[in-house]
Amino acid sequence: MEYTIHVAGLTRNLPLCQVNQELYIAAFVIFGDVELTIACARDLLKIAPEHDVIITAESKGIPLVYEMARQNRENRYLIARKAPKLYMRNVFSTEVTSITTVNRQMLFIDQNDVDFMRGKKVLIVDDVISTGESLKAVEKLVAEAGGTVVGKMAILAEGPAKDRDDILYLQTLPLFNADGTEK
Repeated sequence: MEYTIHVAGLTRNLPLCQVNQELYIAAFVIFGDVELTIACARDLLKIAPEHDVIITAESKGIPLVYEMARQNRENRYLIARKAPKLYMRNVFSTEVTSITTVNRQMLFIDQNDVDFMRGKKVLIVDDVISTGESLKAVEKLVAEAGGTVVGKMAILAEGPAKDRDDILYLQTLPLFNADGTEK
């Protein structure tokens, strides 16, 4: 089963993947799709609020924020990592639960990111916003770092996220029943 989506002037067929017995999601993966990444970054920048830096949660948002920063001539973007790395010092962390991940995860930033974000206007970007848990976790890290969230955005708002008034997005993505029909 597949779902056809039209976003940023492009069309893609997304496979439906089972989350549980009653819920399927359409797998939207920008990894490896350079054309889609460039087009979505371009269209997100058209609606993005003024900001000093962009941050995303590892990992599917990374190529998107890279391309947004490149197109906007920004020399740095930030990543909330899924695990602390050897080079990270004075690590800040928060817990997150995502619809596409079975177990609870942690997100981490280090002192360099905190120092860079402090007092700045921060734009949080992800590929898909569904439950909003990843957004909430990144928001918490930004707040702890002393940054100000000026916007939250994604390529797609999945399921009930389309009804949120605190996010910007390019297109909606429905949730699906086991038989492939939209919920």
